[in-house]
Amino acid sequence: MEIKVIKDVLEANNYIARKIRDDLTKRQVMMINIIGSPGAGKTSFIIKTIQHLDIKSVVIEGDVTSDIDSRKVADFGIPVVQVNTGGGCHLNANMIDLALEEISAENAIIFVENVGNLICPASFDIGEDFKLVISSIPEGHDKPYKYPGIFEKAKATILNKIDLMKYVDFNKNSFYEGVKTLNPNGYIFEVSSILGDGIREWTQWLKLQFMEKFNR
Repeated sequence: MEIKVIKDVLEANNYIARKIRDDLTKRQVMMINIIGSPGAGKTSFIIKTIQHLDIKSVVIEGDVTSDIDSRKVADFGIPVVQVNTGGGCHLNANMIDLALEEISAENAIIFVENVGNLICPASFDIGEDFKLVISSIPEGHDKPYKYPGIFEKAKATILNKIDLMKYVDFNKNSFYEGVKTLNPNGYIFEVSSILGDGIREWTQWLKLQFMEKFNR
């Protein structure tokens, strides 16, 4: 019985996710599910990305509680919708469906900052076009080995805070080997969300994904 309940929950979630994906595609909207640990720099990365894009962008901020990150995004004049899970460790498709009622954008990219967690969010489809995992230099080079699920599923990996490389015992070769073993076709971008290093290369790739999706 317990297995059936879990299966039913996932099937219901996936049904809503498919509906979201179809609806957004009709509106020529791409949605990215951004996953990373607390403190990985997700919010700053999203802001810096949008500042370097010439594509209309909206943010959905997921958190257990508070609107701290949403206010940070809004301070830069970026449209944002807050979703609080009230204790849940991840966003689900129903939460995103409700958030999308507040978003009327077309020809745009929606950046979803999932709850800070490398485990739970990896298992739930929220209607995104692809998952993006963010790992930062201070977190260490062992993240792909400890949390293989998300690194295996993500279309791209962001290695953030590269400006701190010289201050931290971080083995970049080990990190790359871990990611590429799990996801040989995945992309890796090294960035500094504070200094802006690597953002141009990342946003060029992202724009290409957007253009290819809608045959532009």
